Amino acid sequence: MSEMFDLPRWRPAPFLPESDARDGALIFVVAVLCFLACMTALGVIAADRAARGWADQLVGEATVIVRPKGAESPDSAAARAAETLAGVEGVTEARALEREKAYELIKPWLGDVADLEDLPVPRLVAVELDRKAQPTVATLDAALKAQGLDATVDDHSLWIKDITRSAGVARWIGASIFLLIAGAAAAVIAFATRAGLAARRDVVEVLHLAGAEHVLIAKLFQARFARIAATAGVFGAVAAVLMGAALRLIGGGEGLTPVLPVAWYDLLAVVPCPLLAALVASVAARFTASGIIREME
Repeated sequence: MSEMFDLPRWRPAPFLPESDARDGALIFVVAVLCFLACMTALGVIAADRAARGWADQLVGEATVIVRPKGAESPDSAAARAAETLAGVEGVTEARALEREKAYELIKPWLGDVADLEDLPVPRLVAVELDRKAQPTVATLDAALKAQGLDATVDDHSLWIKDITRSAGVARWIGASIFLLIAGAAAAVIAFATRAGLAARRDVVEVLHLAGAEHVLIAKLFQARFARIAATAGVFGAVAAVLMGAALRLIGGGEGLTPVLPVAWYDLLAVVPCPLLAALVASVAARFTASGIIREME
């Protein structure tokens, strides 16, 4: 009699088993894809930060190339240019760079030249600008010409455009890689859904004969693969966090490299990964299952 009231014994088995021998491989593949997506996101965030930092630094600076005229020495011309620019409204500081620094800047372009000091190397003046009221290049150039100086003002605008363009390219590449990874994950889930339905085709047909709608059956696969993808997303996100933390610790204050400075709060970018993985898997499983079941009908 006790066996008749044993509810767990008479409870019907679920349509989809709680686990499958192939779940481990599926979780591994989706976890790897999630890890790659998270690392791509961290790389894009770090590259964008580096680009914005360089651009902000260049916006507040200008470089003036001073060429001496007549009997005036290069150092004297540079000192006069720095004094002139220091009096221009919007210039916070102007200083002439030493001859050695000028040599260091051009030496990589000329190579090991023995008589480098005999060359007519122009002097440089570093100018720091007020970000709230920056003078234009024309204003700085007019002030220098008024003092009879032969000089060229570089406001780094070309560098800023190149950096901004590079940052935009990096963002587009990262977004493209992310979409490719999401598409690969959706394809893997769709394949697993198709295999699962093929293995249970007879059960699906019996359920249809019993009056079950295809929406109900599709939801079962949708929930199952969403749960698997969420689990895999957690594994992938945790692996990305560990990798990002390692890169941050190895590189010190600026991360592994100043080109990709990883900050601690960047690691929060991986938090949505399990939810996004579950969403992609859910949508892929739902559409795949619905389409296959309609074909069965």
